[in-house]
Amino acid sequence: MIPARFEYEVAESVEHARELLGKYGSDAKLLAGGQSLLPLLKLRFAGPSALIDLGRIEGLSFVHEDGDRLAIGALTRYAELEHDETLVRSCPLLAAACGEVGDPQVRHLGTIGGACAHGDPASDVPTALVALDAELVVNGDRTVAARDFFQGVFTTALEPEDVLTEIRVPKTRGGSSYRKFHARAQDWAIVGVAAVVERSNGNVGAARIALTNMGPTPVRATAVEEALVGGADPATAAQSATEGTKPIDDPFATAEYRRHLAPILVRRAIEEALH
Repeated sequence: MIPARFEYEVAESVEHARELLGKYGSDAKLLAGGQSLLPLLKLRFAGPSALIDLGRIEGLSFVHEDGDRLAIGALTRYAELEHDETLVRSCPLLAAACGEVGDPQVRHLGTIGGACAHGDPASDVPTALVALDAELVVNGDRTVAARDFFQGVFTTALEPEDVLTEIRVPKTRGGSSYRKFHARAQDWAIVGVAAVVERSNGNVGAARIALTNMGPTPVRATAVEEALVGGADPATAAQSATEGTKPIDDPFATAEYRRHLAPILVRRAIEEALH
């Protein structure tokens, strides 16, 4: 299909993008990599009054070390993050999640900020950020915890004139894993699991587990985390994976099938993180 008519503007800076958002109102959309937005436009599931292209804004594509954290520019592409030496070394979970997004073409165009701003519950990167207790920077000066940023299906903490500028993730201590089940390599996750497990004196001292597509936002599997810290083995802890989840039926899988998959993937992710 052909998208509905819209205005097209190129933002020269974050401030200019915010001015354009104010000019066109709440129906305007920001365009980063476009890998999520453009299909919606073609199907006319979205009909913005204007597209504001962020692609030419300088200074929003980077990976910087900042003490015990990494700062990542919102326009950094998945393919760059998948192979970035600093990210692979200091936060391998996020690098792995970026490597699971779509296919190579999507990863060379899509951006981490676009994935976050889109707020799709089937997206891999938001789940990794929730498991990492990441922070997202809005307009360069407002920080929102990842657990509070994702608020519902395609709904985030961004206001109509906000621009996501940076993502901050802690350097990982311990092991991590991102596991994903999908019908084809380029498909969205039917279920995904992001796991970070830290050992202390031979035991699990801390665990952070988050699930993809088991609710309207990434879901922290707190019952699994508590079981691991309490001494449970991966298989036993994983039995609590569906507590607090709200999976849906869709053309790709039933809610029942997702509930069946979640404990299996959680166990595998924990086992990988522990080795």
